[in-house]
Amino acid sequence: MNGKVMPVRIVPMKTEHLDAVAELERSCFTVPWSRNALAEELDNALSAFLVALDENDRVVGYAGLQVVLDEGYITNVAVRPDCRRRGVAGKLLDVFERFAEGNHLAFLSLEVRASNYAAIALYGQHGYRGVGCRRNYYEHPKEDAVIMTREFGEAAK
Repeated sequence: MNGKVMPVRIVPMKTEHLDAVAELERSCFTVPWSRNALAEELDNALSAFLVALDENDRVVGYAGLQVVLDEGYITNVAVRPDCRRRGVAGKLLDVFERFAEGNHLAFLSLEVRASNYAAIALYGQHGYRGVGCRRNYYEHPKEDAVIMTREFGEAAK
């Protein structure tokens, strides 16, 4: 971590967070989710989206999870560029990992750009392992995705 750990509060994403999360999407991703797509996740019973709020209740990060049976798929993890490497993404992951354990999920899985070494290192520190590759998964620029998975329960043994 380059900076001091940032104190944040992790809460479920609500309607009042949508504008800030949509802005975060635009600043972090070349093909961002729209505000409408994010809003639809609020009504999706299979989804859980979290935001990280700083001491002034500003959104500094967010993460999304979709659950199908006993499988968890992390859709996005994003942190404001000026708040990176300060523990925000790790705190968001911690909540999803506790959820996975408490709800007996077999695994959590995600895709990450092959060139995003910082994110790959973070996921590795959290017990995720590279299990595959999706060729040309990302656009703008075209790039492979590394599939990373962390197993829980019996699958982790």
